[in-house]
Amino acid sequence: MTKVLITGANRGLGLEFVRQYSAKGWDVLAACRSPESATELTKYASDNPKVELIKLDVTNEADINALPETLKGQAIDHLILNAGVLGDDCATLGEMTQSKWLEVLNINTVAPALLIQALRDNVAASEHKTIIGISSRVASIGDNGSGNMYSYRTSKAALNQILVSAARNLAEQGVKTLAVHPGWVQTDMGGKDATFTPQESVAGIINQAEQLTLETSGSFKVFDGSDIEW
Repeated sequence: MTKVLITGANRGLGLEFVRQYSAKGWDVLAACRSPESATELTKYASDNPKVELIKLDVTNEADINALPETLKGQAIDHLILNAGVLGDDCATLGEMTQSKWLEVLNINTVAPALLIQALRDNVAASEHKTIIGISSRVASIGDNGSGNMYSYRTSKAALNQILVSAARNLAEQGVKTLAVHPGWVQTDMGGKDATFTPQESVAGIINQAEQLTLETSGSFKVFDGSDIEW
């Protein structure tokens, strides 16, 4: 049985990942901070026996460290590191504070690193052995022509480094990683005027995950497969 674990599964891209993976016949571990208040996810899971809800606050190290025991013996083919924040109130000069910075970095950067650390053996034990980090084009230093978005840009650039390092460290176990820009998507984060639907973005990301090889592991791509400069 193929299995995927998705963080931030309660809405937006995360919820669409749940829908598309379950439609493909995969077993889905849908992780979010408060499953009891994730109405849409809970309803979907109740109608789809292949979806299991997991309570996971990615800012809580104890929650992350408990995963290896909770998921002991379970192979995870795809680990989708989707949970993230935009850091709107820590985006420009004049409004940044230490506490705002640390909140963004904890969710977007530290949590994915700790999740890879906690679940690397589960991923290595699977057939597909794939870790996908939801990054952003604004993480590209070469593509930064407008500045601003300080905390978001840097947190995602650091996430990219984590994924490249994991690609190097886990290659001997056959584990592959990919940093993916999902596009400007019509979610709560992207807004209704965004270019792509969650369905289009997630379908593209899953396709890239399934095409990933050890040779292309550690790369930075758009959901359509085009490369992004670092």
